[in-house]
Order: sequence, then C-alpha cells, then structure tokens
Amino acid sequence: MISIVVPTYREADNLSLLAHAVDAALLDFEDGYELLFVDDDSQDGSEEISAELSRRFPARVLVRKGERGLASAVIEGIRASCGDIVVVMDGDLSHPPEVIPMMVQRLRSGESDFVLGSRYVEGGSVDEAWSGFRKLNSAVASLLVRPLCQLKDPMSGFFALRRADMPDLGRLSPIGYKIALELVVKGDFRKTSEVPIHFAERKHGESKLSLKEQLNFVRHLRRLYAYRLHSRR
Repeated sequence: MISIVVPTYREADNLSLLAHAVDAALLDFEDGYELLFVDDDSQDGSEEISAELSRRFPARVLVRKGERGLASAVIEGIRASCGDIVVVMDGDLSHPPEVIPMMVQRLRSGESDFVLGSRYVEGGSVDEAWSGFRKLNSAVASLLVRPLCQLKDPMSGFFALRRADMPDLGRLSPIGYKIALELVVKGDFRKTSEVPIHFAERKHGESKLSLKEQLNFVRHLRRLYAYRLHSRR
C-alpha cells in the first residue's frame, strides 16, 4: 500500500480538490493507498472537511495540538502511516498527483530508493506566475545546498521512498520545511532520482513561506553542514 502524507495548515479550500486529484491518479492502482492529512490545528474547517472526505476516499486526518511546522508534521505523518511506500506532497495543489505512479514504479522496480519530484530536470517547469525574486530565491537556495547533495531540485517537498529504506526518524532534526533535504543528507540512499513536474501556483489560501521560514532554512542548512562534517570525521 502507498501512504500519501500531506502536511496542512489552513488549506481547507484545497483538501477536497487534492483528494479527488489523488484518487483519479491512483484509480487503477491495485495495491491501494491511504491519504493522511497532518493538520497543525488550522481551526479553519480542515478537520471537518477531512472527516467528510474519509467517507468517500481512503483518507484520514491527524490533528496536532500545540505544535506546528511542516517538517515535524511530515515526520509525525510518516510514523502514523501504514504503507510500505511513503509519498510526501504539499496540500496547496502545487504538486501534480498524476506523477505519483511513476515515482512508485521507480521504487518498486529497484531503479531508485529515493524519488524526487523536480522542477529543474528536463521536462520540469514552474508556474508562469512565479516572480523573478521567487526564481532567484529558489536558485540561490539550491546553490547553497549543492555541496550536500547532487539533486537538481533539493528544495522540493514532493518525494517518495520505501519505508524499508527510511533512516531512523529519531535521528532527524529538521528546522522549518525542507524535510526532503534532511532525509537525503542523513539517509543511506544509493540510487536517488528525479522525475519532472510542473510546479503550479496555489489556487487557494496563502503561502506559508515567510522571513521566519527563510531564517529557519539557514539554521537548518548550518546544522546539516555540521552533521556532514562530523560524519566524515
């Protein structure tokens, strides 16, 4: 079975659209799937909407009280999930669910042990609405990460891996929202790969990328460089 973990915070308007899109993408998938929303106590109707969706789809919601943060929500979702393959994606409709079968096929065939949905490999793209500043911000962040891993889109939050290949979750200590980067740096993945995606602009809700999150990324990056230096010693 595939577990699709979706961290959410005030994404009530997107949940139903995402559930329908995921179900359509996996309609012919024989192994089955579960859609797990991990909500940081949005109090915007997300919990009630998720409960309603669970009557029509294999979906459920885990509401976290007193704790917020995308990366920690993903870790908690992975712990609570049941599938032998875990897919993580955003709840704002920026990641295309129709790519999930390709990601799973690469894992099941043994071609890859970590698959990333990438904007920057051949065939990948970003929404035309992206501003020049946003593109520059993404490019600079990817450049800072380059010594840690050779993925072309290490900032992506859309990825899949086998549970058997997952590093000990207790070793993970991400700050902010770049959980894929944390997993790649601390995991023992030998065959990472990227599949092209079109990164769409959100249709509902507001972006959670704030100055605070960008500062958290810098702190996270410093922590990962220290980890890599220590592990080499």
